[in-house]
Amino acid sequence: MSGAKLTWKDDLVAALLAGLVMVLLVATVGDLGYARDEGFYFHAADSYRRWFELLFANPRAAFEPKAIDSAWRVNSEHPGLIKSLFALSNLLLQKKWHLFAMEGTSYRFPAIFLAGAGVALVYRWGAEARGRIAGLFAAIALFCMPRFFYNAHLACFDVPIVTMFLLATYCFWKAMREGGRRWPIAAGLAFGLALDTKHNAWFLPILAVTFALLCLVRDRLTGGDTKETLRRAMAALGAMAVLGPLVMYALWPWIWRDTFARLGAYASFHLNHEYYNMEFFGRTYWTPPMPRLYAPVMTAATVPTVTLALFALGLGVRARARIQAFLRARAGKITRRDGGETDLFWLMAIGISYGAWVLPKTPIFGGTKHWMQAYPFIALFAGAGASWLVSVARVELRKLSAATIRRFARGPAAAMGLFAALLAAPIAETAASHPWGLSNYVPLVGGAKGAATLGLNRSFWGYTTGAVVDYLNREVPKSGTVYIHDTAWPSWEMLQKDGRLRKDIRGVGAVHEADFALYHHEQHMQGQEYQAWVAYGTVQPAHVAGLHGTPVIWIYRRKGR
Repeated sequence: MSGAKLTWKDDLVAALLAGLVMVLLVATVGDLGYARDEGFYFHAADSYRRWFELLFANPRAAFEPKAIDSAWRVNSEHPGLIKSLFALSNLLLQKKWHLFAMEGTSYRFPAIFLAGAGVALVYRWGAEARGRIAGLFAAIALFCMPRFFYNAHLACFDVPIVTMFLLATYCFWKAMREGGRRWPIAAGLAFGLALDTKHNAWFLPILAVTFALLCLVRDRLTGGDTKETLRRAMAALGAMAVLGPLVMYALWPWIWRDTFARLGAYASFHLNHEYYNMEFFGRTYWTPPMPRLYAPVMTAATVPTVTLALFALGLGVRARARIQAFLRARAGKITRRDGGETDLFWLMAIGISYGAWVLPKTPIFGGTKHWMQAYPFIALFAGAGASWLVSVARVELRKLSAATIRRFARGPAAAMGLFAALLAAPIAETAASHPWGLSNYVPLVGGAKGAATLGLNRSFWGYTTGAVVDYLNREVPKSGTVYIHDTAWPSWEMLQKDGRLRKDIRGVGAVHEADFALYHHEQHMQGQEYQAWVAYGTVQPAHVAGLHGTPVIWIYRRKGR
């Protein structure tokens, strides 16, 4: 299974995929409530926006230490690049050009753009390494993972780091494969962007160094050009070591002063992260030891089973290809090398993305988003499996006696039919999951109902408030009060800025102060529901909403209201 030499047509396909992804995400973003973390990032982006406004009006004043620290101190436990993009998008696309119907979409658009870029890059890498069918399937399979689709809407860092991680690994792969100056420099710049996006980028040097060492070992064992491999590795690693930190420093004004102290505080925040609650098989974990099976089980329970089956098939196909290449080499036959040992690199990228989450002390509060940078590589192997399956099906069809079937197999219809059939379930699952992305589970575990029965977390982040705004707008009296529970205050306010929620409805922070009380179901939050029973004198919710008959959020109403 060989790759394709990319042309302008592939650039066009990649651009169309990116555009389609962005159109679909923007079209569906209005159905989705705002997650807790988004509320914090709205606040940070507003602070950064005011600094950019000062920068455009009075650069000298903007570069004063007091002005920088005042603006960039907000949410300094996370790097600044993506929040800067949120700020600039809101400033330019919304406040200046008024491109979006809802202000919240302007904050979300940079992540939406990067989701499209990530899908496009998966196509290019898959097509280049394993052929166009593999690349196209991988790109669509990534987008049609319900958790990826959900997170791709959000003004958060999780999908942006997927794209930045993918970009950095692709550039490093190209540098090891082709050499030269361009790709090492690109790898260094991409690593810097990843560093200034999220701490998942810390895994990249480990991946790159380990892969380079393995390539050197391979050359020593097979008589390869060790000097050339070393030269390419040193160029790429050197560029990452130099350019990466420089890019991060240049794009994060918070670390322009007291650099090492502030970087130390940033690292300490994540290395000693507080523990939040997460339910797994009926038990809520909030202190170590964390369950080692959490990451693999949640992957199997949330990624479409067809995609995982094709991922396993792709691994098998590529393993067989490597064994055959090894046997031919042993026999003295000349074979074309795989250049950058693509299969190994993809597999290592998956392994290092999951590595931290099988340790018993790693917090698991964020669900699948923590290892999501592995999903493009899972999709790439799935693309390889799908491409092999299509080729085998066409060969077998040609063996049949009926002339019409043989003609059908020679044309594109057979490939397109099987291709569509393999994608049908992931597309259907993803479409049906919206806007309940974090409540969605695959049929392998019985869907949302089966997952609830098994005791898997139904939801978190308080974003499902967006699913009950119609009820609140209809039922809450003028200037009525609502206990907003797990919804962050800036997220609640953004619903009102967008016009999705009446502005006279007042959010409050205690059940007993409100006429209505939201309850976002999580096992450890059941005490909030008990408070509503006592305060309102009823155990009967006035309204229940959820996915496929599984309650996720419900509303209690004070008697007489």
